[in-house]
Amino acid sequence: MNILTFLIPLALPIAIFVGIYLIGWLRVLSEYERGVVFRLGRIVSKPVGPGLVVLIAPPVIDRMVKIDLRTITLDVPPQDVMTRDNVSIKVNAVVYYRVIDPIKAVVEIENFSYATSQMAQTTLRSILGQSHLDELLSNRDKINQEIQTILDEQTEPWGIKVTNVEVKNVDLPESMQRAMAKQAEAERERRSKIINAEGEFQAAQKLVEAADIMEDHPMALQMRFLQTCVEIGAEKNTTIFFPIPVDILTPFIRPKSGDEDANKPFGGKPWEG
Repeated sequence: MNILTFLIPLALPIAIFVGIYLIGWLRVLSEYERGVVFRLGRIVSKPVGPGLVVLIAPPVIDRMVKIDLRTITLDVPPQDVMTRDNVSIKVNAVVYYRVIDPIKAVVEIENFSYATSQMAQTTLRSILGQSHLDELLSNRDKINQEIQTILDEQTEPWGIKVTNVEVKNVDLPESMQRAMAKQAEAERERRSKIINAEGEFQAAQKLVEAADIMEDHPMALQMRFLQTCVEIGAEKNTTIFFPIPVDILTPFIRPKSGDEDANKPFGGKPWEG
């Protein structure tokens, strides 16, 4: 009776302590989380979760590492890169990746996030160092795809899937920016001259075609002449003109046949001062 009297007051604290200890065996994982459970140092067959997970005497027997399966955005800091044509630039990028195998992400690499960041930086410098500046500025999609392919192959043993890589900013030296501006201006001027020359050439072709038509149809020239008269006299114009057929001036322009002195200056006579 004396023993029961001594144990009854201790029952409630003991029950509370045991309850708290047993509650410590429970873990709740969200939908985007998985748990890698180590039981006495060995991995359980597959990741656990989501939902309620029961561990055995943590952390003595069971130890769980939580892994986030959502896509992670990695901002690659600016890297000093020397391109293939010896231009020094600063380039930064962003990498999107996610964990597809939680067990490999825990066992095969100590810190997969830090390792992926370092691998992205070295790969970025390596790929851009093999590219020309013009290719980097004009064909960025190809470079992004190449970096993504290399990163995905290197991080696959860690259970990481690189879904996308984007080169964000390319900082050029001020002297290079001025040189590229001059090059762009010269290119625009060249295109302008070519377009102007092509327009002159097409206009000359159309004039030749119009001359051929008027030669075959003299009435077309007369109709064009009358149209010009209408345009000159439009909008209350005070200009007065007298049309003179070109045929009237022909005898004065062309010399008579058989006149040998006609082709000589001053009609074949010496010039008298």
